[in-house]
Amino acid sequence: MSKLWGGRFTKETNKLVEEFTASIPFDQKLAKEDIAGSLAHVQMLGECGIIPMEDAEKIKQGLHSIKEMIDRNEVEFLIEDEDIHMNIEKLLIEKIGPTGGKLHTGRSRNDQVATDMHLYLRTKTTDLIKLVEDVQKALIQQAKEHIDTLIPGYTHLQRAQPVSFAHHLMAYFWMFERDKERLIDSLKRINWLPLGSGALAGTTFPINRDRVAELLGFETIYPNSMDAVSDRDFILEFLSIGSIIMTHISRLSEELVLWSSQEFQFIELDDSFCTGSSIMPQKKNPDVPELLRGKTGRTYGNLIGLLTVLKGLPLAYNKDLQEDKEGMFDTAETLEGSLKLLAPMIKSMTVNKDVMRKAINHDFSNATDIADYLVTKGLPFREAHEVIGKIVLYAIQSNKFLLNLKLEEYQQFSSLFGEDIYEVLAPEHVVSVRNSFGGTSPEQVSEQIKLAEEKLNK
Repeated sequence: MSKLWGGRFTKETNKLVEEFTASIPFDQKLAKEDIAGSLAHVQMLGECGIIPMEDAEKIKQGLHSIKEMIDRNEVEFLIEDEDIHMNIEKLLIEKIGPTGGKLHTGRSRNDQVATDMHLYLRTKTTDLIKLVEDVQKALIQQAKEHIDTLIPGYTHLQRAQPVSFAHHLMAYFWMFERDKERLIDSLKRINWLPLGSGALAGTTFPINRDRVAELLGFETIYPNSMDAVSDRDFILEFLSIGSIIMTHISRLSEELVLWSSQEFQFIELDDSFCTGSSIMPQKKNPDVPELLRGKTGRTYGNLIGLLTVLKGLPLAYNKDLQEDKEGMFDTAETLEGSLKLLAPMIKSMTVNKDVMRKAINHDFSNATDIADYLVTKGLPFREAHEVIGKIVLYAIQSNKFLLNLKLEEYQQFSSLFGEDIYEVLAPEHVVSVRNSFGGTSPEQVSEQIKLAEEKLNK
């Protein structure tokens, strides 16, 4: 069969051009969405009397039959038919005859492909919201078990102050909560219907776009046909959100890699999420978090790629926009795979509480509390800060830690020190007194987890 658009041409398309311009190798992923859009469109055509209702029913039956064939992997998509829309339309005409050609009445491939991508991203975004919540639940599960487990908190990757391990984990809960809110908010813009905009200027047929929106579950209809067929903001937003999610996954993955190293030994990842070395039998490699960290780069590339495609495009549709799909598919699939692995990996990891506690006992992360102690005794903070700096230097030179110093040694630096300094320096006390809202005290962490669970249960 010749091209469905070939009437104006006198030569066959060059085979290399066919291969270079065809999108069917990747946009066949949109088959389900393409058929859904066509079913709604033809239902509207029949209801509006644009085509006979019996023709509309015949086309719908044909489309359902093609969907069943696709579900059974009985359809071979062809390069010469260019894209998913032309492949399905050609199959339809072969199945039900010339009546199938009426399906394209009142629409263009331009508004059709835009509709397909809106439908695809609506489904994927909804699925990703659930997967993000699964990660959040895994974080909460571990946090509940480790409210009283203490870990060094870091700034500049230097030990700073001890914190509850639950508090550290919950920091990621809130990152993912913002990610989830971004996904939810993006649905408002994904849920715009472009179908009915034609190639760029609308159609002469008396179509009912509101009816199509109702059938497909769209909340808003594009009010400008040129914008409708050329808008890819909703994909840019998805790629941007996806990149931010992968940033958070990567940051957490980096912590898991560090914590599971011989140098830290704060956690042990379950064997099912690690691999071995082909030459060193003792190795247990954290390949999953490493690969999650590595896959972040491809999501950034997909975002930058589409931004670059769009930046110089005049209105309305241009063939450049064919480059919008592969990055979108790749980011969606990367996010799905990453989140599906992250949740069970967090749930199954073993936390080495004793190792974490030992680390806290062998650092100077309680130094700030000495400064606060002196301030409560009446010393200005800046003077207290200088005193503590000298005490820490003395302890390092003496190969001691702050809890190991004798009271006489403290009093060399200030007469304000008393026996109560040792209570102040105890790690549990250091954590428990940080009881301001959002702080790391057990009381505040428990309230934080309660708030997080309320968020999830809404």
